[in-house]
Amino acid sequence: MKEVSIIGTVGVPANYGGFESLVENIIGYNSLDDIHYTVYCSAKGYPHRQSVYKNADLKYVPLDANGSQSILYDIISLIKATKKSDVVLILGVSGCCFLPIYRLFSKKRLIINIDGLEHRREKWGKYAKAFLKFSEKMAVKHADVVVADNKGIQDYVKKEYRTETELIAYGGDHVLCDITDVEEEILEKYGLKNISYSFSLCRIEPENNVHVILEAFKASGKKLFFVGNWNRSPYGKSLLEKYAKYGNIHLLSPIYDVKTLNVLRGHCSFYIHGHSAGGTNPSLVEAMFFGKPILAFDVIYNRETTEQKADYFSSAEMLETLLQKPYPTFKINAENMVEIAYRRYRWKVIAQQYEALYSHSGD
Repeated sequence: MKEVSIIGTVGVPANYGGFESLVENIIGYNSLDDIHYTVYCSAKGYPHRQSVYKNADLKYVPLDANGSQSILYDIISLIKATKKSDVVLILGVSGCCFLPIYRLFSKKRLIINIDGLEHRREKWGKYAKAFLKFSEKMAVKHADVVVADNKGIQDYVKKEYRTETELIAYGGDHVLCDITDVEEEILEKYGLKNISYSFSLCRIEPENNVHVILEAFKASGKKLFFVGNWNRSPYGKSLLEKYAKYGNIHLLSPIYDVKTLNVLRGHCSFYIHGHSAGGTNPSLVEAMFFGKPILAFDVIYNRETTEQKADYFSSAEMLETLLQKPYPTFKINAENMVEIAYRRYRWKVIAQQYEALYSHSGD
């Protein structure tokens, strides 16, 4: 039996971001009898703590997985995981600053998904960026296997560190659930029956180009439903104050019910994706399964995820121009998105790709 520990996330059951969904599906699609998972979770993220979930053992660390405690949370998780693991899967790099010391006393096989170049994100200050860059460097140096979720990240690692990576993306087919029991009710609730609208979903941060999207829809007059945490930051609050007054722009608070999100995504005319920071974004992968035309911000990560077959914008003016084009011209875009999604982004395949990495441990 190969013991695999997973660290670096809030934990499971997944209630949070992309890494949590990744863990949820890796353990859920465990197809090999000789792999046993242990997942390290934040005790603060789970008031009701299960000891076993989907046949994986759950261990709790009494710290927050995000924010100022995240580095210590990851380091403690790694030390605890080492005692019983053949393989440790590390998601993210914040705790990897500890790896030079860790390698003095442990030769455990480390598989590290370095995420999306955190040190380039606008939300971090100079010192935080320098720390994250150092942690990334230590992750690449001390990992037995580096996982990149996007070819853009893979190319970056090869150029920056002269290191090869394993390319494994995210799945999105968990969104394919039956919505017929709630569909009419949700369409009625949001006033979506027999109307054409675009849909967008993200954290309200500058690097997600929310201001660009809103400006384009203000100018075009087209309907937009945009879900996000508008009251979380000065940036979000300023956008809410500026754009909520426009009748065609509907700024919705976060929605956590999957069926509601799926109705909103499944009935839209366009999915608008403004993310510009690194890697394969889970919300983009999920949207591709609905077979809708995708208009994405023009960066290498989005182009790689969509195989250059979506339509792209880099300014409000470019997005407005796309929105004014005849809708039938986007038919091929929509067909390509769903074909790519089923071919590349199914969780069963993703889980098997991770499992293949464990089997090379040489135990």
